[in-house]
Amino acid sequence: MAKATAKAPAKKPVKASTSSKPKTQRSLSIEQTCADALLRFKELGIEQQLQSDLEWCLGSYRHDKNPSGLYEMAERILLVYKTEKEKKTKGIAAKMIVDVEKVLATR
Repeated sequence: MAKATAKAPAKKPVKASTSSKPKTQRSLSIEQTCADALLRFKELGIEQQLQSDLEWCLGSYRHDKNPSGLYEMAERILLVYKTEKEKKTKGIAAKMIVDVEKVLATR
């Protein structure tokens, strides 16, 4: 006698995500904006003092969640970005300037 095989239940189709934001867009946070700027400065090899200050402020923020220092750093980042953009430094995009301005506007 042959064994009767049970049928596997039919798989349900996967529903598309219902989030209103596209996956490519991310919400801007002061922490992420400053971390991105730190990476950019390291890649370009510019603003060593600002890099050190950013690393310290990011560590401080992660410890106490007080963003005041990061907002001060964001103002300095914005000045550097604009200066480097005027020099036509490769690696500084206009979008980066806009992102920092948006974060500063949420203060």
